Amino acid sequence: MERTLFSQSETHFLHPNLHVNGHDPNMQSTNNQPQSSHTSTSRSSDSGEPTGDGKWASRILRECARAISNEDSGQIHNLLWMLNELASPYGDCDQKLASYFLQALFCKATESGQRCYKTLISVAEKSHSFDSARKLILKFQEVSPWTTFGHVASNGAILEALEGETKLHIIDISNTLCTQWPTFLEALATRNDETPRLKLTVVVTASIVRSVMKEIAQRMEKFARLMGVPFEFNVISGLNHLGELTKEGLGVQEDEAIAVNCIGALRRVEVEEREAVIRMLQSLHPRVVTIVEEEADFSSSRNDFVKCFEECLRFYTLYFEMLEDSFPPTSNERLMLERECSRSIVRVLACDDEQNGNVGDCERRERGIQWIERLKEAFSPISFSDDVVDDVKALLKRYKAGWALVLPKEDDPGTYLTWKEEPVVWASAWKP
Repeated sequence: MERTLFSQSETHFLHPNLHVNGHDPNMQSTNNQPQSSHTSTSRSSDSGEPTGDGKWASRILRECARAISNEDSGQIHNLLWMLNELASPYGDCDQKLASYFLQALFCKATESGQRCYKTLISVAEKSHSFDSARKLILKFQEVSPWTTFGHVASNGAILEALEGETKLHIIDISNTLCTQWPTFLEALATRNDETPRLKLTVVVTASIVRSVMKEIAQRMEKFARLMGVPFEFNVISGLNHLGELTKEGLGVQEDEAIAVNCIGALRRVEVEEREAVIRMLQSLHPRVVTIVEEEADFSSSRNDFVKCFEECLRFYTLYFEMLEDSFPPTSNERLMLERECSRSIVRVLACDDEQNGNVGDCERRERGIQWIERLKEAFSPISFSDDVVDDVKALLKRYKAGWALVLPKEDDPGTYLTWKEEPVVWASAWKP
């Protein structure tokens, strides 16, 4: 089965020369970025100053997290002051980590996490536009397979599961601004048999995405016409939680072949509600369910602040180092991605889940092995075919050295994207 799963169609869908003219109104020129007065240093002392290996941030941040856990107000004050002196969102990787984790630790120490998170979300929503989101997504996909890995793996599994069907209905539960689907439409258009009809129902789970869905719908419909694929686009938003979804609400018809695509969606479901959401997905009787999640565990340690902090610091240190390796130092896109992380870090470390209310999305990531235990209660795993694995390997060759595909051991479901031998994203496919 020949198909193209990663090509210029995503760029065609979002490229400014084809769809949008203008510049990003939300970011200043890199020449206008504030310059940090702090520079990397190799000094070392017992008072908490940077050490000779340059990796000072994690040590001071850990000390501060332990002080907060121990309610040691004097130590908290001293370490927060020290971090404030050394941190900068415009510095090196350590200074950036210190800056964003400082914000979360301060919110935790002052019990202001909910208020801070609401403010961060409000500011982000006011500055959010399709143009700024388009530029950010395209640049990230250009330099890193962090997101495109899941797109290619999921598209391959869905195409194979729905092969030969004439009426397809994909329920997309993600917040990827539909950047996954242009290559999928292109693959449908080049199938040897009759081009099927595609209904795409997008379930929006992040408030920041809702404002741009009208623009995305117009572009998706235009691209489908260009590809010659009969197409229907629907958006579902305003849900309190995914458990509210029903077959009727999703417009599922008896003669449709259903696929459910979840990219970074399940981590946004409150931990106690995850089994119920998985059962809801099972009730849709899909041919395939694709799951893509980042490889971190913010769930099992959520009642132990220090352990949760350690895992959060491990994951975001890896992510920030990846961004540093992928982008030039003065990249606006890199800065925007790091700012997105700051909201997640505050949400994980400084917001009480039990008092969450409507403060925002859950950010309780789980590792692939944890999702497997949940999913196998309702589904059976589908192995990625050799064709899909080859497509993913071909994708990774487009990027810098350091990225790799790690296939599961024995019969473990899914596959992992690794960066410098560290697993960072897990992708899998399932059937009822």
